[in-house]
Amino acid sequence: MSVKEKNKLQYFQRYLLKINSISRNPIPFFMSIMKKHGTMVDAYFLKRFYLTTDPEVIRYIFQKNNKNYVKTNRTIDPVREQIGNGLLTSEGAYWLKQRRSIQPGFHRKRLEDISITMVNEINAYMDEVLDVYAANNESFVLDKEMMHLAYRLVSKSLFGSEVADEKLKLMDKAISEGQEYTVDLIRRPYLRFWLRLNGEFKKNQENKRMSQELIMDIINERKKATTPQNDLLQMLLETEYEDGSKMTDEQLLDESLVLYVAGHETTALALTWAIYLISTHSAVEQQLYQNTLSNFSDKDPAFSDLRSMGYVTQVIDETMRMYPPAWLLDRKAIEDDEVGGYKINKNQDIFCFTYGMHRNPEYWENPDDFNPDRFSDENKKKHVPHAYMPFGAGPRLCIGNNFAMMEMQLILSMFAKRYRFEVVKDQKIEVQPLITLRPRNGIKVKIHKR
Repeated sequence: MSVKEKNKLQYFQRYLLKINSISRNPIPFFMSIMKKHGTMVDAYFLKRFYLTTDPEVIRYIFQKNNKNYVKTNRTIDPVREQIGNGLLTSEGAYWLKQRRSIQPGFHRKRLEDISITMVNEINAYMDEVLDVYAANNESFVLDKEMMHLAYRLVSKSLFGSEVADEKLKLMDKAISEGQEYTVDLIRRPYLRFWLRLNGEFKKNQENKRMSQELIMDIINERKKATTPQNDLLQMLLETEYEDGSKMTDEQLLDESLVLYVAGHETTALALTWAIYLISTHSAVEQQLYQNTLSNFSDKDPAFSDLRSMGYVTQVIDETMRMYPPAWLLDRKAIEDDEVGGYKINKNQDIFCFTYGMHRNPEYWENPDDFNPDRFSDENKKKHVPHAYMPFGAGPRLCIGNNFAMMEMQLILSMFAKRYRFEVVKDQKIEVQPLITLRPRNGIKVKIHKR
């Protein structure tokens, strides 16, 4: 091999290593180019795209001219293949019809009834799982347990308490494996052919069929029930369009899957990062404990208490600033456009880098410091408008944001009153940005009863 050929080979090898490194964790690469080039960058990595942390640009794309921007095929097509054409994956007139019809169902009375179910399930989980870890002084992987708890809560909130736990566990397993398969396709689309060869595609199809059949069984049983429930499935069944028609079975299945999938992972991850941050900041941990003790010393929190959970809410807000579950939001331009002096071509991808915006020193003082006080009523007045968007923005703002906040408020306040968490030493905590922002290799903790 000639020297020239060797140099070409070495260059190609370095290029592949760089691609693999960025694919494994693109956040450092994105942060570096934003720091070097500003809040709107015309970038290239495998293909040309815009990367932005500019709040006004993001507001324009998600709100002012949102009709010109849709989710990119790269991310949404594999998700749609997996969970159907529900609110998360649909676009255009159909999405708007579904959104307008479903939104009223998340009313105060329904959330209040669901909060009672949640409190009961959180208490059962603490008694059956966390108390055992505490009694045995046993470490566990925090994010895995938060996933289990969130699945438990969303299952009961969506399908009610009459569904057998064994059926829910089967569905949990099938859907979880399906999500892992989908993430692989999004991050490494070149694996599609290999996944067919090695049997993973077939396995995923079987999981999809099983989870769909289980959900349809639940839906059909509910349709036969004489007494309506006040859960999310009942809300979907009661949803009525302008012409008086109701959802078809296919629509009920798609929207149930969306609520089931989207309703657990982001919440579980936000709770994981919150407990990690609280456990490593003793002053915050103590203030949170005193706050919950003074409010709920002799009772469980109720729906009517949510507005008084000032410090609990601040902790959650600050956690989602530092570790936004939806760390990157992608859009594609339908037609040519211009924003902030930048020309955007038809079909061009734009990545709204939420993580980078939430840690930009132009918008946040000492952005890498965990400081819940920055979300006090007084300090929120100083925030740069639109620089904080943990639930997205504009018409496609997460439809379940109030549901998710209620869930996190209840869990965190009940945990804080009963337990103190301790992060196990000698482990490297780093982010793993997939569709959501996970901790790579998990976070091991121990738990101590107060």
